[in-house]
Amino acid sequence: MNQLAKTVVLGLAVLLATSAFAVNQGSLQAREPLEINGQQLPVGEYQLHWTGTGSVVEVSFMKGKKEVAKTTAKLVTLDKASDYDSAIVDHSGGKAAVSEIQFAGKKYALSIGATDKAEMTGTK
Repeated sequence: MNQLAKTVVLGLAVLLATSAFAVNQGSLQAREPLEINGQQLPVGEYQLHWTGTGSVVEVSFMKGKKEVAKTTAKLVTLDKASDYDSAIVDHSGGKAAVSEIQFAGKKYALSIGATDKAEMTGTK
């Protein structure tokens, strides 16, 4: 019995440690050039990976294995799960600025604030 309890406790510890370092991810299909906090993303498919604790997370925009932009976002709760991956795009400033990204089947979204600037990586 004592050995079984130790095994269960060890298993739970490994499970909790693994989930603490889990990277959340989603995808974004840009059908037009998009602006993420002042940073341009060309048309294409992007994988998003975000990390952080609490409501503020750091989001990396990946094209294949290459990080092309990074920004902060607020993780917000939605009233209902989104039916599909989508982005809320504001065209009022003459550019397609992304303000929120929703993910299929998830009751949360990434809200991208206008005050933070994205950081372009991997280009010169």
